[in-house]
Amino acid sequence: MIDTESVACESCTAPAPGVLDASDAASRAWPRIDIETNTFKAAFPLFTQHPDIAFLDSAATAQRPACVLEAQKHFYETMNANPLRGLYSLSVEATEAIAKVRAQIAGLIGAVDEAGKPRANEIVFTRNTSESLNIVASSFAPTVLEPGDEVAISIMEHHSNLIPWQRACRAAGAKLVYLYPTKTGELTDAEIAEKIGPRTKIVACTQVSNVLGCRVPVEKLAAAVHARGGYLVVDAAQSVPHMPVDVRELSADFLAFSAHKALGPMGVGVLWGRLELLEAMPPFLTGGEMIDSVTEQDAVWAPVPEKFEAGTQDAAGIYATGAALDYLVNQVGYDTVQAREQALVHYAMSRMVELPYVDIIGSIYWDRHHGVISFNVRGVHPHDVASILDMQGVCIRAGHHCAQPLLTWLGVENLACCRASLAFYNDKHDVDAFIDGLETVYRTFN
Repeated sequence: MIDTESVACESCTAPAPGVLDASDAASRAWPRIDIETNTFKAAFPLFTQHPDIAFLDSAATAQRPACVLEAQKHFYETMNANPLRGLYSLSVEATEAIAKVRAQIAGLIGAVDEAGKPRANEIVFTRNTSESLNIVASSFAPTVLEPGDEVAISIMEHHSNLIPWQRACRAAGAKLVYLYPTKTGELTDAEIAEKIGPRTKIVACTQVSNVLGCRVPVEKLAAAVHARGGYLVVDAAQSVPHMPVDVRELSADFLAFSAHKALGPMGVGVLWGRLELLEAMPPFLTGGEMIDSVTEQDAVWAPVPEKFEAGTQDAAGIYATGAALDYLVNQVGYDTVQAREQALVHYAMSRMVELPYVDIIGSIYWDRHHGVISFNVRGVHPHDVASILDMQGVCIRAGHHCAQPLLTWLGVENLACCRASLAFYNDKHDVDAFIDGLETVYRTFN
């Protein structure tokens, strides 16, 4: 059931609160894709081991296809050596393998020169999106922020793109300004114009909210901050796994994402930044491999990107990340990913609005949810919902989703909600199991 009193109007396409037709919300522009037939699960060993699981937590971490697991194994079995540190053949082969993945990622996100050649040296490997964003806030922000300046972020940010800016502003004497969307996640032109002003030096925003599932108008934010001589930082953790991302089209200055949300291994992240900005920044961590030379009292940093990659990197994980992105983009394809996920979200929401005890958080329109549906079951704590669903073989996320300021602003009870996040490898059976589980939850407590 839709709580019409708490749903804001969405531009000119949505009816006013109080006259909302849930059936219309769930059925407009229905994506007619076959979600009952599923040829993808066979490529994922976890689903082979657990064929009865309905995994609806891909926004937290995606499952890995066999080719990714094999790639990681292949690295250790055939070229296990530290990249960049040896002149023997194993080390050279490992170095070349990592360089190839670096160029692959640059090409994937549009970090290319005028001739279309990937600018591989703009790709920095980290542990995750959190570390990538911390590098920008800790190493880049101090080079541009002055007392009285402003950093603008949205209230929808994951803590990884919020807490680093709190610290950066505190250190610089700058002000942290929040952009507030409608209750359905729409950042209006008026809000952007009001919050991004002459003192705004940095705008940091997610491209897709991990709670509301909505897509943020990154391009408009870029135009607004660049008009004032500022910089745009994009958290693409929830977008790269689901849609094409091009740093040129976004007019971004920095962009970050994690491999594990895009079918890759845990412990590998990516930071892209414009070369001139990366070169002007001091390193985030110091130690081995990130230096050109060292004396007793001083050191000269290695060139970008090695300057930001202190110590031994997860070479096998990086190599497997290349396999994951190749599978996602070239074997499955973003067109297929988006078509299946849109159809799955549509079907899930059309079933959820039939349950009078379920309140969807955010937009009631399925096409505003990019794989993510947050909700609550009335009278039942989200942790209990997740626990009972787990007994039914359904995996969802319950809690604050590392977005406490957003849930506070939305007025979500207990600062917690449930989240079902879908991926292309899900199917109708998974959604049906989810709906059946919600019915069990309600019966259990009523």
